[in-house]
Amino acid sequence: MTVPIRDAATVMLVRDAQRDGADAGSPAIEVCMLRRNLASEFVAGAYVFPGGSVDPEDREPEVEAWCDGRTDAEASDVLGVASGGLGFWVAALRECFEEAGVLLARSRRRTAGDALLDTRDPEVAARFDAYRDQVNAGTVRILDVCRAEGLVLTVGRVAYVSHWITPELAPRRYDTRFFVAVAPEGQVARHDDGETIASTWVRPAEALERFEAGEIELLPPTIENLRSLAPHTSTDEVMAWAAGVTEVPTILPIVLIEDGQVLVLRPGDEGYRQAVEAKAMSGGDPDGALAQAAREAWGRKPDGS
Repeated sequence: MTVPIRDAATVMLVRDAQRDGADAGSPAIEVCMLRRNLASEFVAGAYVFPGGSVDPEDREPEVEAWCDGRTDAEASDVLGVASGGLGFWVAALRECFEEAGVLLARSRRRTAGDALLDTRDPEVAARFDAYRDQVNAGTVRILDVCRAEGLVLTVGRVAYVSHWITPELAPRRYDTRFFVAVAPEGQVARHDDGETIASTWVRPAEALERFEAGEIELLPPTIENLRSLAPHTSTDEVMAWAAGVTEVPTILPIVLIEDGQVLVLRPGDEGYRQAVEAKAMSGGDPDGALAQAAREAWGRKPDGS
């Protein structure tokens, strides 16, 4: 059975690391990562960036009026789609609010300046906590929050940097656009205790080291995007790099079994071209063992974890 591919969006929230002691002279960045629920049907237990599917409401015609810094035509041009491109940015920001509790928005009134939403006041924090619960429950839309609070989503401060499609044979497939943005100083990121069960700010290089040591689980797109972030030592550097990303290739991995091990090959990897050719010659019919391995690698673990 063919698994449908759903549009999705993910945002890498970055901040300048707070350094002290021996590390005081070592500037670095940190990225917000969330651990997916162990009972999830898809990539259970993995550490990911905030993100999820693009919903129909993210592409409603009225959305553009509540976005600052990018029109749908401009967003669609960047992504190389005919229309509806702005929906990916809106989905990324909505999911960031739902999963991490961070809303990338500013006052709709220009006289208030360009300062991002600040929720350090306890009353404001409580109000937006309630909004977050309502958006997660589906009883309130992100645009309803913007209307109630006089906000616009700051899509112009969110840069597009990566494009991955979940490999065939996975239990769920997503056509995912990856974005990067600087986290607002006046908000606190924290997991939702639903889809995500832990949250952390971590240096990209440290996250990769923990993955190599077998301490955490990361997916190939997460690994590659962490590698892109790792060389940068400030959020200014990150956003300057992101602004220079003008060609974003579509990455569709191929899943193979070699010597009993599951391999995920990406364009440019040794053997990728040959694997694509072999798949085409076979008519694309999956091997049973390979299909099961792919489903276990990208879905729930055999032990349910």
